[in-house]
Amino acid sequence: MIQTLNPFFEPFNTPHGTMPFDRVAIEHYEPAIREGIARQNKEIDAIINNPEPATFQNTILALEESGKLLQQVENVFGNLLSAETNDAMQELAKELMPLLNEHANNISLNERLFARVKAVYKQRQNESLSAEQMKLLEDTYDGFIRSGVNLQGADKEKYRELSQKLSLLALQFSENNLKETNDYLLVLKDKAQLEGLPQTAIDAAAETAREKQVEGWAFTLQAPSFVPFMNYSTHRELRKELYMAYNTKCTHDNACNNLDIVKELVNTRLAIAQLLGYKDYASYKLERRMAQNSENVYRLLNQLLEAYKPTALQEYAEVQALAKEEQGDGFVLMPWDWSYYSRKLQERKFNLNDEMLRPYFELENVKKGVFGLATRLYGITFKKNTDIPVYHKDVEAYEVFDKDGSFLAVLYTDFYPREGKRSGAWMTSYKEQWIDEATGENSRPHVSLVMNFTKPTQDKPALLTFSEVETFLHEFGHSLHGMFANTTYASLSGTNVYWDFVELPSQIMENFATEKEFLHTFARHYQTGELIPDELVQRIKDSANFNAAYACLRQVSFGLLDMAWYTRTTPFEGDVRAYEKQAWTPTQILPDVSEACMSVQFSHIFAGGYSAGYYSYKWAEVLDADAFSLFQERGIFNTDVATSFRENILSKGGTEPPMELYKRFRGQEPTIDALLIRNGIKK
Repeated sequence: MIQTLNPFFEPFNTPHGTMPFDRVAIEHYEPAIREGIARQNKEIDAIINNPEPATFQNTILALEESGKLLQQVENVFGNLLSAETNDAMQELAKELMPLLNEHANNISLNERLFARVKAVYKQRQNESLSAEQMKLLEDTYDGFIRSGVNLQGADKEKYRELSQKLSLLALQFSENNLKETNDYLLVLKDKAQLEGLPQTAIDAAAETAREKQVEGWAFTLQAPSFVPFMNYSTHRELRKELYMAYNTKCTHDNACNNLDIVKELVNTRLAIAQLLGYKDYASYKLERRMAQNSENVYRLLNQLLEAYKPTALQEYAEVQALAKEEQGDGFVLMPWDWSYYSRKLQERKFNLNDEMLRPYFELENVKKGVFGLATRLYGITFKKNTDIPVYHKDVEAYEVFDKDGSFLAVLYTDFYPREGKRSGAWMTSYKEQWIDEATGENSRPHVSLVMNFTKPTQDKPALLTFSEVETFLHEFGHSLHGMFANTTYASLSGTNVYWDFVELPSQIMENFATEKEFLHTFARHYQTGELIPDELVQRIKDSANFNAAYACLRQVSFGLLDMAWYTRTTPFEGDVRAYEKQAWTPTQILPDVSEACMSVQFSHIFAGGYSAGYYSYKWAEVLDADAFSLFQERGIFNTDVATSFRENILSKGGTEPPMELYKRFRGQEPTIDALLIRNGIKK
C-alpha cells in the first residue's frame, strides 16, 4: 500500500513543480523506488503485450515515457549522494543499487521488448519519422544491443552479474575517497607554522578549527584549504605532509583502500566489453563518441604532447632555477614545491597572485557578473526565489526567464565544501526538459550547479580565487546547455550528448574570464567598491599562459592513464602504482614520488562517466578555442554569434551528430591551431 505521506507519491505543490526537498526524508527513498519499479514494470508489460503491431508511438515513445516516478527518485537520491550525503544514505545506496541495477537489466535484456524495438527499427524508413524521432529510435535500438540483449544463455546471466558488480564497486570507490578526504586534518598550533600564508587562508583555517572543535588552525584536503597552503606555506616539510596526505588517499592499510577496487573496476569493465564482442573497454565506449576509436584519441594526445612538451620543459627549468636561486644548486624541486615556486615566479614575472585578485572576486559580485554575462549574450534573467525548497541552507534557487519574459528553467547553486559533499565541481539536473507531443507543452528543466569554493569567514565574505571564477564559468556553461534545452524527448535533451562534446559549452565560457570587457562588469573591490584596475586586468591577460604547457601535459597525463587502463585486452593483476607511472611517463617532468597514486582517487574514470573518456577535456578544448575565436572576431558580447551558438549547439542536445551541429555554428571543422595560438605555443 502506498504511503500517502511520501512526497514522491503526490503532486509537488511547489513553484514550477520543483522537488520538495524540505519534505523528503531518508525513509522515503526505498518505498518510492520500489513503487517506481513496479509502475515501470506495468508500463513495460503494456508495451510487450500490446496486440497492435509495433510502431514508433506504441513502442519507442511509450518506452521513452515509462518510469517517470523512478527517474525522479533516482535523480534526487543520486544527486544528493554526491552533494549532501551521510553514512545512512551511503548504506541505503548499497542496498538500493543492486535493486536498481537488476531492474535496468530486466528492461535492457528483455527479448520480447527488444523484438518490438527491432521491428520498428527494421521498418524505420516506412514510418516517415522526423530527424529527432529517428535519433531516438536509433539510440534506443543501439542501447539494447550495447546492454547485452543479444547475449545468449549463460552470457546473459554473466552480464547481469558483471553490471551489478560494477555499480557496487564504483559506489565503494567514491565512498572511500570521500571518507579519506574528510578524515584528514592538519592541525597547527604554533603561529610560526603559518608563515607565508595569506590572511584569507589563516582565517579559513581558524574557522575550520572552530567547526572541528580543535585548537589552533586546521587545514583539510578540500581545494579551498589545500591549494592556498601548497601555494604559500614557507614550511617545506608541512607542504610535503599535506601533499602526501592528498596523494596517498585510499592507499593506506585500512577499509578505505582503493588499490584492489581499481583492479576490479578495470577488469569488470574489460569483461563486460569482451562479453559484448569488443577487444577492450575503450573500443566499446568510443564507438559512441566523436573520437570514434582509441587511435584518434591517441593521435590527439600525442599531438598535444609533441606540441607542448618543449615549452613545458622550459617552464619547469624556469621554476627550478628560481628554487635553486633561493635554496642553492643542490636543491631538488619536488612535487610539493611546484605550486609554491610557480607562484613566486608568477609574482616575479607578472606581479600577480591569487591574493591580489581575491578582493575583486567577492562571490555575490561574481554571481552578478556570470548571470549578467548570460543576460548580455542571450537576454535571459535570474530571479532568486526563496519559496523554492532547497536541500541545504547554503543552496539558493533561482527562476530563470527567457528574453521574452517566459519561464526558462530553475537553477540551484551550491557553492561551499562540507563533509557530505564530494570534492570538485559539477552541473546536474533534477528534471530534464521535454515537450509533450500531445499538448505541445514545453516542460522546462531544473538544473543544479555544485561547487567547492572558498567559504566566508566571520569577518569576510566569500572571496574567490581567479581559478574559482573560471570554474564557476565552466559549470555555468554546462547549466546553459541544460537550461536552453529545447528538444522533444528528455533522453536527447540538454547535456545528453556525446561525452567528448559535452565540455564545449562549459569550456567556451572560461574564455571570458580574461576579457577586460567582462571583468569590468562585476569585478569590484569588496571593501572600497573600486573597479578592478586596467593594469591588473592586463596582468591577468599577460599571465594567462603562465605554465600553460605544464598544465596541458598534466591533462594529457590523465588522458594517457585513462587510456592505459581501458585499452587493456587482458585482466590486470599487477601493481597499480607501477602501471600508473609507466602509463604517463612521457608526460612527467617533476621527480617521481613512489608512494603517490592518482588512480585510487581518480573518480572521473573509475566512478564517474569519464572511463575511456578523460581525453574529452582536451578534445573539447580544441573545439572551444576554435569556437571562441568567432566571438573574438565579431565581439565577445556579439548577440548574433551567441544566438547561433544557442540555436545550433545549446538547444539541440543529442538530437543530431555533434560535428554537424558544430559545423552549422562555425561553418567549418575545428583544427588544433586556435588552441595552440591561444596558449602561445604557435604564433
